[in-house]
Amino acid sequence: MGLTITYIIITIYSLALVLIFLYSLAQLNLLVNYLGYKRRNQTAPKFNLLDPKEIPYVTIQLPVYNEEYVMDRLLENISKIAYPKSKLEIQVLDDSTDDSVHITAKHIETLREAGLDITHIRRENRQGYKAGALKEGLEIAKGDFIAIFDADFLPDSDWLKKTVIYFKDPEIGVVQTRWGHINRDYSTLTRIQAFALDAHFTLEQVGRNARGHFINFNGTAGIWRKECILDAGNWEGDTLTEDLDLSYRAQLKNWKFKYLEDVETPAELPVVISAARSQQFRWNKGGAENFRKSVWSVITAKNISFKTKFHGVMHLLNSSMFLCVFIVAFLSIPMLYIKNAYDNLEWLFQATNFFILSTIILFICYWFTYKSIQGSSFDNFVDYIKLFFTFFSVALGFSLHNSIAVLEGHMGKRSEFVRTPKFNLNSLTDSWKTNKYLSTKLSPNMIFEAVLMIYFLFGMYLAIPLNDFGLFPFHLMLFLGFGFVFFKSLTARA
Repeated sequence: MGLTITYIIITIYSLALVLIFLYSLAQLNLLVNYLGYKRRNQTAPKFNLLDPKEIPYVTIQLPVYNEEYVMDRLLENISKIAYPKSKLEIQVLDDSTDDSVHITAKHIETLREAGLDITHIRRENRQGYKAGALKEGLEIAKGDFIAIFDADFLPDSDWLKKTVIYFKDPEIGVVQTRWGHINRDYSTLTRIQAFALDAHFTLEQVGRNARGHFINFNGTAGIWRKECILDAGNWEGDTLTEDLDLSYRAQLKNWKFKYLEDVETPAELPVVISAARSQQFRWNKGGAENFRKSVWSVITAKNISFKTKFHGVMHLLNSSMFLCVFIVAFLSIPMLYIKNAYDNLEWLFQATNFFILSTIILFICYWFTYKSIQGSSFDNFVDYIKLFFTFFSVALGFSLHNSIAVLEGHMGKRSEFVRTPKFNLNSLTDSWKTNKYLSTKLSPNMIFEAVLMIYFLFGMYLAIPLNDFGLFPFHLMLFLGFGFVFFKSLTARA
């Protein structure tokens, strides 16, 4: 290996490690914010819903697309929202192209006859996808406040009463709630997803919101002030995460966001890996697209502090961490050769400590968020250790798939908004295999994931002849992670 190539590999590897370390430091700062916020008594002006004059008019928007398995459940649940009917409108923004349209229309008619103000809104095309549907519904919405729920969300009947009250503060543009998971324990895949989402909805959302840093509306389970949407420029469909896009445009215009950790909105997690793949791809590509679209506006904004800018940039770079992780993983085997070929460069390998330290920081941060939901007993800590390393391994296994999404986002490659199939599974005995929305095509990335599984198995073997076991645990997790993603993708198909 030539000296020039060696230094290029070392430079790229080190830069990726430094970015991961900066991200972990940002997470650690969010943990400090989170713990400080939990200790403070929170006061905020609230509407008095016992006074009819203070009850605001709310429109609930339900953007749906081919949701046959969950439409009845969704409509029944939303119809039970406890709120004065004279101040509540429900819009079903239905872009469906299958038979679910007729089932939905019939159910809506039944609810309308029961006295609910509910409308079935259909478009001639899916222009702008979800953002386009929300924008079109907004044009005729009666409410001053717009609550949004995806098809798999099941808010409690008192959800509106717990959330809309905070809009008494005229500076509040959004109230967002924490996602719950009705099928958390369905499988290893759902437990991992719940673990990652719980960290976002505790550590990150609270940690940012506590210090006035930018957070994001999560696309569902929250309410917007209509004036805020319009002032920020309305919904735009030029990224795959229209929620993150509008969130940043609104906060750059000085609107405040209110995050409610204590209000949980249950939802369904994808139970099959092809569905998780499509969701992960959309979220990570959308994150990169929004970095491309919004980062300069954040950096040059004169109305926000340096620290808010730093957290904003790291937030927008969130999905790009998968690319950094993949670079570190892929180059770790060439780095083993370099370490043993060039004794004078051995000091550079202290950079690996950045990754170890980053992992320890994330381990600590995620424990505090895990115990806030699951409890802090010794048994829970043992379960946490197992779950953390399972999550870490599978996240590594997704790093190639998500890196491709991130690269497409940064390069501006456009792609279709691919919905995540819903299942309506109520118990572990329910099967997903008859779901007609599932893709039966194998992902072409699987071939590379299989090759990477073997590549990191070779990395584990390499520790023996080189007598260097420092990276063995890392390569083991990579081998297991890519193996999990490959074999689940190969076998878990309808």
